[in-house]
Amino acid sequence: MDAVTSAAAASPVKAALPPAQLRDLVRQPYEPVWRAMQAFTDARDEATPDELWLVEHEPVFTLGQAGKPEHVLAPGDIPVIHVDRGGQVTYHGPGQIVLYPLLDLRRLKLGVREYVCRIEQSIIDTLGDWNIEAVRREGAPGVYVAGAKIAALGIRVRRGCTFHGLAFNIAMDLSPFLRINPCGYEGLRVTSMVDLGGPSGLDAVKPALVGHVAAQFGLDVENAPPPSLPTP
Repeated sequence: MDAVTSAAAASPVKAALPPAQLRDLVRQPYEPVWRAMQAFTDARDEATPDELWLVEHEPVFTLGQAGKPEHVLAPGDIPVIHVDRGGQVTYHGPGQIVLYPLLDLRRLKLGVREYVCRIEQSIIDTLGDWNIEAVRREGAPGVYVAGAKIAALGIRVRRGCTFHGLAFNIAMDLSPFLRINPCGYEGLRVTSMVDLGGPSGLDAVKPALVGHVAAQFGLDVENAPPPSLPTP
């Protein structure tokens, strides 16, 4: 056996990472994106590559499947939409990164709890890139800094595939959170990266977050065009 053959035999070829298509929808109203997520999840099969959708939503309150209307205190001119994710009420608006991981958990050999844990860790690691120390909170999914919530999670799993996802406060007007009990918790404080010395724009954070999500799930992320959205 020559040296080249010997070296090749000693270094097994690593399996290729599963591909995932990254689609940046930029800024969009909530409902068309939600309907497109549902349609993608209903149409996919075991051969469909996973996708990650990034979006910045127009102002909206969303109330999860078990959400209690009394947690919406004073919506005012911001619409309230009842949706098919878990969790209570949250706010989406400009200056917030929303990431929808559309993943096949069966193919990734992951349970729902591990999936949630890895999403949270992706956010924690992203904040760590800016030396912001963040933690989980037992029994209250999401990510917290000094007791204030900086990222919320609301997920749905259908036929082993995920949709909905995470909302990460970067540089946004936080006052709409005062109109609700965020995630069903009265008086829960919220914060954003810019208030903690982080960047003032989403473009600085998006690649870091996507990179950490890709690392957590072992994905080879490829840029792709945004999906077609239904007319509101």
